[in-house]
Amino acid sequence: MADQLIRATAADGGIRAVGVITTRLAEEARMRHKLSYVATAALGRAMSSGLLLVSSMKREGSRVNIRIKGNGPLGGLLVDAGLDGTVRGYVDNPDIELPPTPQGKIDVGGAVGRDGYLYVVRDVGYGYPYSSTVEIVSGEVGEDIANYLVTSEQTPSALLVGVFVGAQGVTASGGILLQVMPKAARDEELVATLESRVSQLSGFTPLLQAGKTLPEIFNDLLGDMGLTILPEVQIVRFDCKCSFDRVLGALKMLGVDELQDMIEKDDGAEATCHFCGEVYQADRQHLAQLIEDLQAESV
Repeated sequence: MADQLIRATAADGGIRAVGVITTRLAEEARMRHKLSYVATAALGRAMSSGLLLVSSMKREGSRVNIRIKGNGPLGGLLVDAGLDGTVRGYVDNPDIELPPTPQGKIDVGGAVGRDGYLYVVRDVGYGYPYSSTVEIVSGEVGEDIANYLVTSEQTPSALLVGVFVGAQGVTASGGILLQVMPKAARDEELVATLESRVSQLSGFTPLLQAGKTLPEIFNDLLGDMGLTILPEVQIVRFDCKCSFDRVLGALKMLGVDELQDMIEKDDGAEATCHFCGEVYQADRQHLAQLIEDLQAESV
């Protein structure tokens, strides 16, 4: 099944639901960054969360940044997701690995750490981006994002995200976000029913592994609550805006002396994009042209 995102409503618009499948893009991130099992699970969950969060924004070009900085050996992670369905991200220490939890699960919480902060930035494409910071509650990513939605955006929310990664790579990844809209938030019975149904799920990836589609998952959860699945299916993908021209622009900012030093000592320069792992090589001719451009601009 292609990586995709779909939206739905239920309870006469009182419930908003979004589901996303990110199996292929999580595998691409794993390969690009040479991620360990636990780093793959952490970053995959965060990328799914970013796509789910940005899906509620309206203005073209809107983006959400998620940064999690805990006290665990992973060091931290950063995800950038767009309303256009693109997402990218990286972790500080991609090769760390931890033993499974006593339940036999990948220990994402131990890798991220249970003390630290979650930073969310919403950029609507104009003015100042909206930023919020909350404390980490578990390091499991999904629980931390759900806590952010409740404490910072005051929206009762249930968020399930998961990644199944094994010897063959990522075979299931994605998530679902259910939110009770303000007009329905005072309906305690509705909120309790939704919480009960979500709590009965063992996770999101088991549903994918059982062959469930996103519409089927929505129907199981909300089918008796006036479920309406919106017709648009949005394709999502790993995508980075880095380019050789941007690398040259960054190198140019180093100035003539530093560029000349690179030519003499290294015969060029190498730059690696943190977000996607792409490696760019600038030879001595490229650097010499940058020097020439800088000198011409200073005249």
